[in-house]
Amino acid sequence: MITGSTRLYAIVGDPVEHVRTPMAFNDYFAARNIDAVCLPIHIGRDDLPRGWAGLHAILNLDGFIVTAPHKQESARRCDTLEGDSIYTQVVNAVRREPDGRFIGTLLDGRGFVSGMTSHGHAVKGRRFYIAGAGGAGTALAYALADNGATALTIHNRTRSKAENLVASVKKAFPACDVRLGTANASGHDVVVNATSLGLKPNDPPCFDLASADPTALVAEVVMKPEMTPLLIAAEKRGHAIHFGTHMLNGQLELMVQFLGISAPPLG
Repeated sequence: MITGSTRLYAIVGDPVEHVRTPMAFNDYFAARNIDAVCLPIHIGRDDLPRGWAGLHAILNLDGFIVTAPHKQESARRCDTLEGDSIYTQVVNAVRREPDGRFIGTLLDGRGFVSGMTSHGHAVKGRRFYIAGAGGAGTALAYALADNGATALTIHNRTRSKAENLVASVKKAFPACDVRLGTANASGHDVVVNATSLGLKPNDPPCFDLASADPTALVAEVVMKPEMTPLLIAAEKRGHAIHFGTHMLNGQLELMVQFLGISAPPLG
């Protein structure tokens, strides 16, 4: 039951119809009798400056998750950055401090790695192809390199963004073979769609699935629909597939810890 003392959390993006975060958080709150609720907040692509001021003004809003297209702009607007966001300049979680400051961090990549390992897919020693060099692609590239991936190939429609990401990850993790890629995904153990393509059934493909090795795991970051056009096509070709929801589930506890949500353990 929502009362006057209920604490608020949110997910901010454009669009927000596809997000799964409110359900995950609200299930977490209900199971632990936490007087809090998580809501989707739709802020248009060009309206974040006004939206940010509004978020600051909601005094019982203790924090929020950030999704596309606001991850990079939110990093610029946070008062302080922590963790992976320091070198990526991208955030997907923001916490309000007692003094009102907004502190941002990036948990997408760590959540993806956690989701992979919890479903029996190793990261260390494997070769990854990442389609997308935006917020999600950046998070995945740093986290995978930091967790022992042997090689990363990064492909993006805007080539300069991929070039910049390749250079920065290579500098941070010189032991990882980081390269600029094309739509050809051959030669990799895992191929990942780290773009928003797949939210709509008529979205174009983000890479050439037919080029992927038959043994490659095909992974998503898009959470809704769970079976994206990419995963449907990959399954038809006989690939093992990995859902986008695993990334959210993998980072839920990380988000709870960062946001300072305290609750007794279940049971």
